[in-house]
Amino acid sequence: MSEERMVTVLVAVRVPEEEAAAVTVLGAQPLVNVARRCAELTELLAAAEAGAGTAAVVSGDLPGLDRDAVARLRGAGLRVVAIEDPTTSAERLAGLGCDVVVAEGDAENLVAAVRGDAPDVAAPAALTPELEGRPGTVIAVWGPAGSPGRTTTAIELAAALAGVGAVAPRRSGLLRRSHPGPPPHEASTVLLADADTYASSVTSRLGLLDDAPGLAAAARAAGQGALDVVTLAGHSPVVLPGVRVLTGITRASRWPELPATSLDMVFQRCRELAAWTVVDCGPVLEADELLMYDTRAPQRNGATLSALQAADLVVVVGGADPVGLQRLVRGLEDLRDAAVPVPAARLVVVNRVRDSAIGRHAESQIRDALARYAGVDDVHLVPDDPVGLDAALLAGRVLAECAPASPARVGFSGLAARVRELVPAV
Repeated sequence: MSEERMVTVLVAVRVPEEEAAAVTVLGAQPLVNVARRCAELTELLAAAEAGAGTAAVVSGDLPGLDRDAVARLRGAGLRVVAIEDPTTSAERLAGLGCDVVVAEGDAENLVAAVRGDAPDVAAPAALTPELEGRPGTVIAVWGPAGSPGRTTTAIELAAALAGVGAVAPRRSGLLRRSHPGPPPHEASTVLLADADTYASSVTSRLGLLDDAPGLAAAARAAGQGALDVVTLAGHSPVVLPGVRVLTGITRASRWPELPATSLDMVFQRCRELAAWTVVDCGPVLEADELLMYDTRAPQRNGATLSALQAADLVVVVGGADPVGLQRLVRGLEDLRDAAVPVPAARLVVVNRVRDSAIGRHAESQIRDALARYAGVDDVHLVPDDPVGLDAALLAGRVLAECAPASPARVGFSGLAARVRELVPAV
């Protein structure tokens, strides 16, 4: 260590013999104090959050140990050292976010890990066939409340980035049936994730039959340290050429299934699976802990904040009418004051541009208003096309499939081009 200091250790090891060995070894070391032997995770968390330790030694099979628990320990300022056992792998423990993983019975490395002399573990290596180890790009599509078209923008942007073109028409009345398919092997792969915890609608918008929320399943796997690229591919079926979809929660009441601590790992794995990840976010940015006394309770807006924090680019969507533009201006201020760091790269999109809602020369008026009241000079405008968008909604398709000549599709294709300019693909 760079300086000598006392290390206070909390021990939570299931096997009595292993616990006794760990306590004996650590207790014999200078400047190491075993402050408490915890019988279960709840006791360990309580002691950690009470400031009773600076390091935690846990067994890999400790009941309840997941990414959220490890995040709470680290948030309390503890270095988390996990002891690998026959039922848990080092890769899983690393996936939970543990700082160091030591083998069972390895007293020398245990002491070094507690003291901070052992190197932190790296995230487990992942299979990244189509990107060959190069990380993909995450794009968060966000906008204020009021149906500005976030989901439509996210879907059409994903289709445009994947180069989806017109296909032969299908018989009416048939819903699209998604299929897992083999993992893709091309760098043009796009992953569309529905992280809206208020009004998830990607599934119904694309006419998918599957009711199982793929993003929640991926989050559960990530919470247990078991999410790899192959597992993520299994939860994200191919629904369009080059486009995989992580479907959202089927009911708004299921929002606790999308904890931010797990989604952080999900979005990291998304980079390893696809060249582009487009995340449809919910509209609310408040940090929930500011609204409640129990800061450890699930946070409904954690999914949106996690996506914004992980994103390389935030596409901010607003509606092209007086109310929508006012909300957009205020939304940009809220985004600047968000509770998590948000990337500086942002692209403002004004959706459904038409003279009937703004007046003559709507495009010029929109640009002038945003430059004056929001300081935004670079605005991408998407023209309104109610006929084409209604046809796509009715058929559960994207514009490229049912209205390839739509002016809105041209606008979204231009948006994809602007995105490629701002954050070039790997």
